[in-house]
Parts: sequence; structure tokens; C-alpha cells
Amino acid sequence: MHRLFCLPLLLLVTVAQAQPRDFAAPTSAAPDVLAQAMPALARQVLAQYPEQDADTRLGHVFRLQLVAGDFAGALESIRALRPLREVKSPVKGITFLQYEAHARAKLEQATHGTPYAQALSTAFQQTFGALDDRAAFQATGMFRFDLERARRELEAGVEDARKSGRVSLAQALDLVRLYQVHQSFQELLPQAETLWAEDDARRYVIERDLLVRTPDGASVSVIVARPRKASGPLPTAMSFTIYAQDDNVREAVRSAANGFAGVTANTRGKRGSPQAPVPFEHDGADATAVIDWVSRQPWSDGQVGMFGGSYEGFTQWAAAKHGHPALKTIMPSVPVAPGIDVPMQGNVFQSFFYKWPRYVTLDKGLADADYFDGARWDALDERWFASGEPYRALERLDGRPNPFYQRWLKHPGYDAYWRKMIPYREEFARIRIPVLTTTGYYDGCSLSAMYYLTEHLKYAKDANHTFVIGPYDHVGAQRGSSDELMGYRIDPVARLDVMELRYQWLNHVLRKGPRPELLKDRINHQVMGTNTWKHAPGLQALSNASLELYLDPAPSGDAHRLALKPPAPGMVLHQRVDLKDRSEGRHSEPARIVDTTVDARNGFTFVSEPLDAPAEVSGLFSGQLDFITNKKDFDFNVVLFERTKGGEYFYLSYVLARASYVADRAQRRLLTPGKPQRLTFQSGRMTSRKLEAGSQVVIVLAINKQAQSQVNYGTGKDVSSESIADAKVPLDITWLGGSRITLPLWREPPAP
Repeated sequence: MHRLFCLPLLLLVTVAQAQPRDFAAPTSAAPDVLAQAMPALARQVLAQYPEQDADTRLGHVFRLQLVAGDFAGALESIRALRPLREVKSPVKGITFLQYEAHARAKLEQATHGTPYAQALSTAFQQTFGALDDRAAFQATGMFRFDLERARRELEAGVEDARKSGRVSLAQALDLVRLYQVHQSFQELLPQAETLWAEDDARRYVIERDLLVRTPDGASVSVIVARPRKASGPLPTAMSFTIYAQDDNVREAVRSAANGFAGVTANTRGKRGSPQAPVPFEHDGADATAVIDWVSRQPWSDGQVGMFGGSYEGFTQWAAAKHGHPALKTIMPSVPVAPGIDVPMQGNVFQSFFYKWPRYVTLDKGLADADYFDGARWDALDERWFASGEPYRALERLDGRPNPFYQRWLKHPGYDAYWRKMIPYREEFARIRIPVLTTTGYYDGCSLSAMYYLTEHLKYAKDANHTFVIGPYDHVGAQRGSSDELMGYRIDPVARLDVMELRYQWLNHVLRKGPRPELLKDRINHQVMGTNTWKHAPGLQALSNASLELYLDPAPSGDAHRLALKPPAPGMVLHQRVDLKDRSEGRHSEPARIVDTTVDARNGFTFVSEPLDAPAEVSGLFSGQLDFITNKKDFDFNVVLFERTKGGEYFYLSYVLARASYVADRAQRRLLTPGKPQRLTFQSGRMTSRKLEAGSQVVIVLAINKQAQSQVNYGTGKDVSSESIADAKVPLDITWLGGSRITLPLWREPPAP
């Protein structure tokens, strides 16, 4: 009896001793106090840290060891942790390498009294210096660190702990982490710039601000980076950008690190170019001049592949229009198309682009302070909207010159001014080089990416054009995706490293390497909600069925339907928009992918019956709007959603258009007031999503009247010259019963 009774007591004592307890909090965030308190705390936690999972344990233990002064132990823990963290990483051997270098230096300092700076230089060569070029370039990101922010976070953590006097194990681990990170970088950062500069000089030949002459006598500034270990001429990876900044050198070095001659060229007027900056107009010819210069250099093997996103996507198409034989491929990510998506979309000028010309033309660099003064620009939009003045008065209300925007306002249609910048119609047929486009369903430039694709395939049906699209925004589709986007957690398979894909593609084309695994066909799209990619030979192959839904007005109230059949004869929907009203200013395409409401200002919401089975919507939705109006023109938008069984709205696609340009973006065709008319449109923004059974299709049809774009008063005059004086009569529209939208569907063929 006695032995049986004592055994549970012994077990209870053992378990109690194994349980982590709380710890005394530091009494102050003063550096001298923390220098004593934090190592003591780290040693206490180490003595009883209970975690058994190796990854989690080592991730905490190496930090505890660094703070406790056990630098040899920290080195062992980091080296044991690294392979666990790099199982799926394409670059090996760099995880927490900055802390390994720091631990090596601290160990040398503690053991032999070597000054830290000297010890770190040796440790840097032993760690980062031993990496290959590609891994070393990836590792440079480890030293981009905000030390002041780390200090504030540490002080806040200590203050929270001090208030309670005691901290739990979890709180202690977090405090140690904050202290370790701050202390490590406080010693690392003063040496980092010099160490990396020395490392770059050892690895690369870097030439800055070379001037290349253009045929019309201008000069453009060029940066070249080449790997020193190259044994002969190399293919060139080139970007051509208006964004003159320090990253221009890093992009050239990135390409050199991947085994290419890296070239970053800036548009005329930027960096060392003596001319004035001019967006868009000269870039095709100037980029071609740089390509020609590159092809004649002794370090060039005569092959140039271009890459880059946004403006740099545009410059690739502008260069391809000129067809230099040394240009072997382009990889435009989220490419801009002047006149298509900027400074106007659907021929409607957008105020977000009003600030951009100043950003890139005020000086040889970038006017960051001016451009990123969001409050100022928002106030200008609201002031203009409230004033009712013509759109072209933005410059006067701003009080500063903006000549490029004024120049663009003179070209509201897709006329010769815009068409000379990028390939137009039959010019696409001459582009026979391989093209890889990357964009996202939520990229602001997906409209132009789709334009380039459709026009290229229209005029060259066998064009070697590969297209990648998924749940990405403007940044994600040119650099790399994030786990969450605009409130939507993307499918795991959708994670995409565009920069890794870049060099896989350039190796494939310029060195005859393997084709990237993702690129199984011409159109490669991630179907949201399925955790799968699909691959198709063309846009038409994305769908094999369609769903036609008619706009069915409610007899009363706002419960309008999307119906499978046309509404009864005579069922119409009347809309009146007072264009003088300035009570609401800001609204545009949805800011979140998943939300609980939709914005239907100046419009109507239409909702379908619940789907009786899942349905994959993949492709470009289209529509037909039948109406009678009292005006010669109006601007409208159509937004497509899925409403899930749980009541959430999943944003799918968006159309913004000026009615008079829907048939032809180059030729304005005014409406005839008082007569039945029809607009047939297609979204330029692709979507791919598996809708759940029980979900409903929702569209919002609205008139575009807001502070962030032109207001079309419907007189038929140049919209930029119209003012609130032209709004004496409200816009009246009667939406007729033939109006409908068509969704492209993919239905799996029946099993054989």
C-alpha cells in the first residue's frame, strides 16, 4: 500500500519540476539594465526549455544561446536548424547565415580578444564569401534591416513585461528574440555595407553610368554587371526602366549572379543622361539602341533577353516593335500599355496617374516625397470633384505644372500618338521571338497584359507567347506572391517566385535549358479554390461551356435578379444619376477580394439563384447592355462577384468603359439620345475560380461618377473639357430586358 501510494506522488513531483514556470521581467529597457538581465533570462529559459520538435526547439535555442553568450552552442544549433528550414528552398545554405557570421565573430572576440570588426570580416568571408554567386546575392537581403524599428519593438516588449513583473515562457522567448535581433544587427550593420561592397568587387565587374548614344543624338545611362569568373562571352539579361534608383545596380548584379551579363538601362533623361525625361515616347527606339550596343560588346555573345515589370514590361514590347535581331526573348511582367490601361482605362482617364509624370520627370532620380504624399493627392482629387471644374483643371488646382498629363488628355482615343509606342495590329505578326507574360487576376495592369496576348495571337496565331496568371496583384506578379492577398488566403500551389521563373526562362531560351516546369502550355492559370494549376493552348480552350444570365429587374425594391431566361416583356429598370451631386467622392474597383458587402453606389446589384453544383468560371466574362438614355455618352462599370453560402462576396473581375468607345477604343461613336441601343463588351481582366455549390453569381452595374477619374457629363464634347455646368439635366437610363452577361465555364468531360 505504501509503495503504491508514493508512486503517484513521485510522478506528480517530477511532472511539476518539468513544467516551465514564469520568469522575472527586466526592470527597465535601459541598455545597461538589459545587458545584465537578458543573458540571465536566456540562461534560465535554456535550463528548462521543454520543446521537443527539432525545428521549433532549435529556432528558439540558437537565439537563447546567442543572448546567453554561448556562441559555440549557437553555431551548432544554427547549422542543425538550417537543413530543416531549407527543405523546399531553391537556394541552400543561407538560412540565419547572418547570425552564424555574428556568432563566429563573437566567439573569436571572446576567445582571443580580436576586435569585433576584424573578427566579423573574417567570419563574413568564411560564411557569405564561401557561397556561390547566386546564393550570395539572395543572402544580401538579410542585411536590409530597420534597426530603429527593432529598438522600438524591444522597448515596447520590455515595458509590457515590466508592468506585470513576471513573464511566461512564451513571453520570455519573445523578449529574448527581440533583444537578440536588435543586438545582433546593432553590431552587424555598421560593417555590412563595406563587407558587401568588397564581396561584390571580388565577384563582379560593375560599370556604372555608361552613356549609349541613340540614333537621334540623345544618350541613355547604362549599368553593366558581369561575373568575374566568366570564361567567355555571355548572353545578356536586360531591363530598361524609367525608375532611376539604387536598385538599378542591384538588378544588374542579380542577373550577373545568375550567370548572365546584367544590364540595366534607364530611359533618356534619367541618371547620367543629359536630356530631359520623357515618359513612353522614345523608349522603343532608345531600348533598341542599347540592345544594338550590347550585341557589339566583347563580353556579349550577341543574345539579349529583356525582363521586368510594369513600365519595364511596356519597354520590352516597345523594343520588340523595332525587331532588333539580337533581341531573342522578352519576359514582360504586369506590363503597362499606354493608352490601354494608363493613363486611361476603357478610355476613362484615371486620377491616380496624374501624380506619376511628376514622380518620374522632376529630376534625374525619383520624386519620392512628392509621389508618396497620399493625403495631398487625395485632397486634390476631392477638391477637384467638389469644384465641378473640368478635368483638365486638375493642373491649375494643383498649382504646379504637369505638361505630360495635359499632353495625354489631348488623346482620349487610342490614336496614332499611343499606337506608335507599342506594336499595333499587323506589327504584332512580326514578333516571332519567345514571349513569357506574367500577371495576376488582381493586377491593375492585367488589362494590358491581356491586350498584348490577344493582339499577338490575333495577328500571329502561332506566336510563341506563354502566359502565366494567378491570384496576384501588381507587385506579386512581377516579384513573388504572398500567402494572403486583399483578404484572400491563396491556395498553397499558387505560391510563385517570379524572379526564379525569370532566370529559368532566360536559361531556357538563351542557353537551350529545360523549359520551366510550370509552363506546360500557352495559358497557365491557377484555378482559385482548387489548389491546382491548369494549362491550355489558348484562351478559347479555358472554357467549354457558358452561363448566360439576364438582368431581371424587380417590380419594386432592390432585389434584382440574374435569371436564366429573359424577363417578361416590358420589364425595364430606370436609373437616374444626378451628375451635379457631389455628396460622394471615392469609390472604385473593390479593395478586397473577400468582403461582406459590395459597393453599388450609382448602380444596381443583380443576384442569381444559388448554383445547384460547383462551377468553374475561367476566362473573360462578357455582356450585352440594352438601354435608352437621354445623353450622348456615359461611363459605366460592371463588377463580377461570387456570393458564397456563408454570405461573403468574392471579387472576380471588373469592367470600366466609356460607352462611346466600347465598339472601338480608337474611334468615338456617340450615343443617340432617346433611342434603344446596345453595348456589347468583354472584360479584359481574366478570372479563374471554382464557385461552390450554393453560391450565387452577383454583378454590380453602375455609372462611374467619382473623384478618382473623369466625370462624363454626356454632352458629347471632350470629356476633359466638360464641367458641372453641363450637368443641368440628370443622366437617365432605362435598362431594357435583353441585357445580360455571359460567364465562361469549364465542365469536366464525362468519364469514358
